[in-house]
Amino acid sequence: MLPKPKEYWTPQHWASWKPFGIGEQYPNNYWEVFRAIWLSRHKLPYTWKILNRGVCDGCALGTTGMKDWTLDGIHLCNVRLRLLQMNTMPAFDPHLLQDVSQLQTLKSSQLRNLGRLPYPMMRQHGEKGFRRVSWDEALDLIASRIRATTPDRLSFYITSRGTVNETYYTTQKAVRAMGCNNIDNAARICHSPSTAGLKSSLGAGATTCSYKDWIGTDLLVFIGSNVANNQPVTVKYLHYAKKAGTKIVVINTYREPGMERYWVPSIIESALFGTKFAEDFFLVNTGGDMAFLNGTIKHLIAYGWVDQSFIDSYTTGFAELKASLEQQSWEELERLSGASRYDMHAFAQMVAAANKAVFVWSMGITQHECGEDNVRSIINLALTKGFVGREGCGLMPIRGHSGVQGGAEMGCYATVFPGGKPINPENAAHLSQQWGFEVPSTTGLIAPQMIDAAYDKQLDVLFSVGGNFLEVLPEPDYVEGALQNLPLRVHLDIVLSSQMLVEPADTVVLLPATTRYEVPGGVTETTTERRIIFSPEIPGPRIGEAQPEWEVFIELAKRVRPDLAEKIDFQNTAAIRQEIAQVVPLYAGIQHLQQAGDQFQYGGSHLCFGWNFATPDGKAHFTPLSPAVKKIPEGCFLVSTRRGKQFNSMVQERKDAITGAFREAVLINGADAAKLNLQDGDEVILQNELGELPGKIYIAPIQRGNLQVHWPEGNVLLDKSKRSLEGVPDYNAVVRLEKRN
Repeated sequence: MLPKPKEYWTPQHWASWKPFGIGEQYPNNYWEVFRAIWLSRHKLPYTWKILNRGVCDGCALGTTGMKDWTLDGIHLCNVRLRLLQMNTMPAFDPHLLQDVSQLQTLKSSQLRNLGRLPYPMMRQHGEKGFRRVSWDEALDLIASRIRATTPDRLSFYITSRGTVNETYYTTQKAVRAMGCNNIDNAARICHSPSTAGLKSSLGAGATTCSYKDWIGTDLLVFIGSNVANNQPVTVKYLHYAKKAGTKIVVINTYREPGMERYWVPSIIESALFGTKFAEDFFLVNTGGDMAFLNGTIKHLIAYGWVDQSFIDSYTTGFAELKASLEQQSWEELERLSGASRYDMHAFAQMVAAANKAVFVWSMGITQHECGEDNVRSIINLALTKGFVGREGCGLMPIRGHSGVQGGAEMGCYATVFPGGKPINPENAAHLSQQWGFEVPSTTGLIAPQMIDAAYDKQLDVLFSVGGNFLEVLPEPDYVEGALQNLPLRVHLDIVLSSQMLVEPADTVVLLPATTRYEVPGGVTETTTERRIIFSPEIPGPRIGEAQPEWEVFIELAKRVRPDLAEKIDFQNTAAIRQEIAQVVPLYAGIQHLQQAGDQFQYGGSHLCFGWNFATPDGKAHFTPLSPAVKKIPEGCFLVSTRRGKQFNSMVQERKDAITGAFREAVLINGADAAKLNLQDGDEVILQNELGELPGKIYIAPIQRGNLQVHWPEGNVLLDKSKRSLEGVPDYNAVVRLEKRN
């Protein structure tokens, strides 16, 4: 049993003795509540129903109503409160789109605030704006264009913003009924390296533990992950983890203020005095995580701190890993990581002292050219002590979106079928038998490849559900050029986005979507901890002619392939869940979810429980890894892109309430700034061969030689050709910094 949190107050964990942290920099969570109430004041009863009965459409923590499965009490965060506006705001007047010239000057946040998209609309080449059309006219046009071309010239992309399992499943089935595997979703850009690394090493492609394992484990490590900013509900877990005796450690390029201390609004003690979280920060270079972890393992081996019995009985590849590490010098590991061997030794001591540990990571690990190996380096470290498959232990690629975990598992992927099965002739034949129609057997285009194909005029149709390629992919000018080359673009969404307003090569169609709370029959989402939760339909106002996304795709596929109409049709979402249970064995049980509060956790609380690994040989696999040698030109910096007050690419405020940084901030180490004779607020410009970004100096506790700028603003500095093996863009770059006159 894990230790329980102390029930009494623990002043040793307080962030400040000043009541409510007066004068400290942190989010005003209570103001966010009042703000949400004001913005939803005309629909307060409906807003309350969403908060009280719906499953959160923010991060993948998995709160149902304002409760979760780990701790009692209220669970509500700023992310969800900010998203409420999209669920409750009225529609905009469609006449607003008759001339888009003025709208093209607006930021995406301003476009969102105009209101919900109410009706299907169409714009053709040479027209100033959009005109309203019927659903039949829109779908007939799209279907005719699809029939007029070949499947290899089609592409479909699904974002993860509140997207549900039923939408993912029906979308990929409809697309494959049209003969195409060119379908991808946001799960790839976030965590496909995690899935690949976990599958190859452990035979399990998802988080191996539960959130409850955070509370009372000996050691909780966050690597390239800032949950206080991106999954703020988790700060409640961190508070109770501290009270249960858990040691929290962060490995990152920047000493994230929210991971250092936070005022948790739903806990009186923390609301008053805050909570100190991380006891130790280990600052590393951007991309230096693998070198740091290799050095840690090197120390563990040298001092005999590994669990040799576990290694001998349940793993393979350790000898090869050891031999590889022996060839890596301390000098090289220090240079690449940016940390000293003494830092690595200090962290190794913490790992050695722990009987149980949980490792959490996010995009700071995955969004690199070597993302898959970054993940494997974390797995290597966990395996040295058997920190998997038991209580208080685990490997957790934490998800930032409520819909992202189910995306790949439903097969909404260019490289896998439902259940994560690889696309090959054998699996295609099996799926064809289940569905009653031929399924394509070769892999399709992933999202960045779709843009490349569009740029080269090798695509005729791009159908995008949500998302905004202009603001999530490197080299935005290149992306815009690609979008301008597409004969037909279809955008199925809730609100306007900047990519909708890109000039059409021929035709652009906008289709209005419902939110998850508006879907008749209710829907499900899958959380980071593999919990599948039912989110009921919330009675209330509806917007114009908005339709559930799953219905749109089924209706489109029936128009493209009328001969398959009976094989691809579903009466309701319950029928979809019934088929999911048959096609995706992991999800057996989803067919029984039908009312608020219904849920189950596939695979149980711990994957690989009892050290039973689903690999071909039944063992966990160590992977010998050598960090790539990077030489940074003299006078240049490593720059990484970071989030501020935003949800994914949806920027909500210019100023980040946690860091105090504005969107134009260039975060830099104080010593680096002094060397360049720079002070806070000085105007600078970052440049490389791809572009330039103006900004203002913001001195911060960041590793020397490194900079951070906000995303997506920093995308102009990123190289579109730098991708991981799973096709994830590398959201980091090398730049020169110059002071502006």
